[in-house]
Amino acid sequence: METNDFSIDEIFHRALNRTSIFKNRNVLRSDYIPDKLYFRDEQIKIVAETISPVLHGARPSNMFLYGKTGTGKTAVAKYVFSKLSKIASSKSINVRFAYVNTRMAGTEYRVLYEIARDFNISVPHTGLAISEIFDRIFKTLNGEHFSGLIILDEIDFLVKSHGDDLLYELTRANEKLSGVFISLIGISNDLTFKEYLDPRVLSSLSEEELVFPPYTAEELKVILADRIRLGFQPNVFTEAALNLAAALAAAEHGDARRAVDLVRVAGEIAERKNLNVVDEEQVREALLKIDQDRLVDALKSLPLHSKLVVLSVASLKDNVSTGAVYNNYVQLCKRLNIPELTTRRVSGLLNELSMLGIVSAETVSLGRQGRSKRPKLLIPLTTVKTVFSNDPVLFDLVKYLEDYVV
Repeated sequence: METNDFSIDEIFHRALNRTSIFKNRNVLRSDYIPDKLYFRDEQIKIVAETISPVLHGARPSNMFLYGKTGTGKTAVAKYVFSKLSKIASSKSINVRFAYVNTRMAGTEYRVLYEIARDFNISVPHTGLAISEIFDRIFKTLNGEHFSGLIILDEIDFLVKSHGDDLLYELTRANEKLSGVFISLIGISNDLTFKEYLDPRVLSSLSEEELVFPPYTAEELKVILADRIRLGFQPNVFTEAALNLAAALAAAEHGDARRAVDLVRVAGEIAERKNLNVVDEEQVREALLKIDQDRLVDALKSLPLHSKLVVLSVASLKDNVSTGAVYNNYVQLCKRLNIPELTTRRVSGLLNELSMLGIVSAETVSLGRQGRSKRPKLLIPLTTVKTVFSNDPVLFDLVKYLEDYVV
């Protein structure tokens, strides 16, 4: 028996017959690279000058690009690579380009698989040793005589999750290449992650460094106005809504990605409500939705041990201490039959979770007993349960969490 007020067919029929307030939704996606990157001329110039030796067959210096989320690091790197690729192709310069978001890739194997794929090298999805993939990449570069430029985005995730072995091998790659080279651009929003790197890796990767400043509210207004012009029908997005979106994103460390997401989601909310104009109300609704979605995405993308630390904090009600969190964490590791990390490493994970806004790690004075951290969950427990209940590794632990809250 049909219980809905309207059918799915009717939803689609209405969508087909409704004039969309969007002109081109794709330009409002975070992975869209516009033809012009506003307020990043200096950064574009530095990156372009750094990698330009490839046009003369010379190896460019490796680079690190730093900056908060949404400051244009990835967009600038991809933009420069795109321009260089066109020039190299027109001049028959044999160089290939690879881009990998290491957080999205998830594993060392997948990072190398995506590099190989972008270099047009055949590698199976699974089944090879890491060393074998490296051998295939090196053999192909030498055999087909082409060099490779690689962007490793969110490189800090790779290092914190898997160590720096893969980076060490990549920095040594040129010892195994003859007449060709591999050059790297690492992108991170964490200036402190270099502490995790072996000094040999750090010296090889940090040949050039570039820090991206946050956008100001006025700069964000210019960026958003351009995206709105390209993405929406005329006179849809109000000036007040534009100003609010820019101000909210500027308050969030000048995050252009968040600003563009606010604009797109506000438009989607308006369209679902059959509104012809996007105003401040839809921007505020979009902010709430994005914040909730961001928490869910952040929890889903955490490494396994970070998820276990979140569960350990969530399982404690009162008198929470790092010692109690660590004890719970060890018990969870035992239930999964995996080796636990050291107390120092778990303390580091708590600091990382604090930076993500998932857990607070406030330090309190205990008088003569010194000082101690008091971890506290900053997101709703129901969100943790919902996300981890759908995790293939952790779903059994959620029930354990419910039975074990102390």
